[in-house]
Amino acid sequence: MAQLLLTAVGADRPGIVSSVAAKVAEHGGNWLESRMALLAGAFAGIILVDIPEERAPGLRESLLSLKAEGLAITVTPTAPVKSHDQTVLSVRLIGHDHPGIVSQVTGAMARLGVTIDDLDTELRDAPMGDGVLFEAEARVRITTATTQDDLREALESIAGELMVDIDLVDVS
Repeated sequence: MAQLLLTAVGADRPGIVSSVAAKVAEHGGNWLESRMALLAGAFAGIILVDIPEERAPGLRESLLSLKAEGLAITVTPTAPVKSHDQTVLSVRLIGHDHPGIVSQVTGAMARLGVTIDDLDTELRDAPMGDGVLFEAEARVRITTATTQDDLREALESIAGELMVDIDLVDVS
């Protein structure tokens, strides 16, 4: 079996997910995981599929035919990841929106060797018309390169500078 990571981007319309799912099913693929979002009127999705090795080339070709429907799809071969004993944390951030928040927070994590598994961000109106709030939630893994205390210290040191609240919770 082969695992393929599909990315799909195009103008939003009804039936995008169904079109991709039909191609995967036609070629004997199994839809394992996915994340999809509507961003600025565009559909963006990532899908992990499992498929018999000999059927992967046919699926690739079939997915490329969706370009005629306005959907750009990339296919990347992957391999299952072996999970080591690592600490998994949830990082939540909220504060008034301004440029550079994601860059500084992810930069601090990268310097410590922290791996980001999942990151969701959004903007919302602050209560009582007090501007726009930026919210982020990340699922991260601490490798042997650092400790949870090191990460907490690094994030707390930039939270004041960024004027955001950052919470760190162990979810392993």
